[in-house]
Parts: sequence; structure tokens; C-alpha cells
Amino acid sequence: MFQYKPKTVETIVIRDFNFEFPEDLDPVWIPGKRVRSHMFNGLSLTMPHLEPFLVKNGRETARHVEDKELLQDIRDFCGQESQHYKCHRRLNDILTANGYPEFEKVEAGMAKSWKNLSGKSLEHRLAYSAGFETMTNGFTRWLIKKRLHLFKNASPHITSFWLVHMIEETEHKTVALDCYMAYSGRYLPRFLGVFHGSFHVVGHGLKAMMVALKKDRVLHKPSTWWELTREMSSMIYNVGPFLLRALLPWHDARDEIDPEWMQEWTKGYAQMPASQAIPLLDTQHPEMPVPFETLQAAE
Repeated sequence: MFQYKPKTVETIVIRDFNFEFPEDLDPVWIPGKRVRSHMFNGLSLTMPHLEPFLVKNGRETARHVEDKELLQDIRDFCGQESQHYKCHRRLNDILTANGYPEFEKVEAGMAKSWKNLSGKSLEHRLAYSAGFETMTNGFTRWLIKKRLHLFKNASPHITSFWLVHMIEETEHKTVALDCYMAYSGRYLPRFLGVFHGSFHVVGHGLKAMMVALKKDRVLHKPSTWWELTREMSSMIYNVGPFLLRALLPWHDARDEIDPEWMQEWTKGYAQMPASQAIPLLDTQHPEMPVPFETLQAAE
């Protein structure tokens, strides 16, 4: 029987995702890293299709839940995810307009895939959601821990958006699994959902990446495949352990420790004036610190 446990954060904060992107944005937004840029671009393309799917699952689950704390978590989860995919939509439209009209066909395929998924049972969809959210917890640790390596001199607009997105994914990291456990709790579907949710999203993102690399006419170059091998190895090395731990019968996302940089960022955001837009990271700074002046002054 499901019993609610406290989250690792006091509140799941629904923020105004007011990130804007330059109209003349270069899709290769990480200097000298074409594969890495397109890898994140491809993942961004999935979000306007994935995240409404996650919201739908959460809202449908709420009709079967009586625990007031979980119901509030679901509302906050849906609020955060709704902010995310709208911002990804703005970014994706600019990427498409700035040299990659092929992305429209790619997104049409994504839309069809998630529409098909929407016809599955709620248990199946919740297992998928819980599996995907396990992967995002790993992505948060990877992107924050390796932010200097991954995003040095990159577009501050996209870098800031991705890192704040991952912070919020970690804030609501318990919700999808709690929804599954409250509705079903069966082990085998959850086990399979780790692979289905993670590989389905990454697979669509990598397919989009390959479309962009083909458009750039660099797929024949050994340097492209060497960069691709390095990027995929880094992803597997940093995110893979989170997926393996999620396969354990007693897995609980609450056991994953939130990164210190994330905790500093949320503390800085809480001190920020309500009318102020979320500040951008300084991707040229040798430490890429949290971008809140009040917090840095206190230190």
C-alpha cells in the first residue's frame, strides 16, 4: 500500500520560464562542438511532445489519488512541465528557422509516436514516466557537475535554460515514481519503464541529431564520429548509474543527493525580486557560478 514520504525539497516551485533566445541564434551554440550542440537540440525537439504527455499522465493519475500531499505534488509537477515545453517550443522554432527545416518532419514523427503512447494503459504510461524521470535525475548531476566542460563559452541563453530545466526536474524527481507506486506499484512494469522511458526519448533526440549532422554534411568525417563516440560515452558514464539504481526493487529517488550547485541556485532564486527575470549564466567565467549577485556578495 502506498504511503507518502516527504520530498527532498520543501516546495516544488513553479517559476516563470521567461528565457528568450536571439532570433539569429546559431544552432551550433557550443563553439567547436557541433555534435554536442545538435545532441541537445535533438533532445529539445522531443520536449513539446514528451512533456504534455507527462502532464496528461499526472492529471489522469490525480483522479485516482486521495493523498493531499501527493495531489499537490502532481499539480506542481504539471505546472513546471507546462512551463518547460512552452520554452522548448520557442527554442525549437528558432532552430528550425535558422537552417533546419527538416526538423518539422522529425517533429511530426515524434508527435505520432507520443500520440500512440497516449493510447496505452495508465499503468504503462506511468511506468514510462517514472523511467524517464529517473534519467533526468542523472542528467541534472551530469550537466551541473560537468557544466564547465560541457558549456564553456556556449550560448548563455540555451545553457541557462537547460541547467534551470534540470534543476526543476530534480525538484520534482519523486513525483512520477510516487504516482506509479500509488496507482500500481508492480515491479516488472516499473523495471521495463526505466528502459522504455529513457531510451525512447534519447532515441528520438539522437535521430534528430543525425538529421542535423546530415544537413551539415559532416557525417562522412571521422572527426564527427569520434566526437559522437565521446559524447555518447560521456552520457552513458554519467547517466547510466542512475538508470541501474532505478532498476532495484527498493529504488527511491529521495536517496539521490541533490547537487550543491543546484541548492545554491534555488537559494539565490528565492532571494531574487519577483519582477526580475531569471538571470543568465556567465559561460565564460572559469567557475560558471550561480548568477545571483546577492548570494555571491554574501559569500
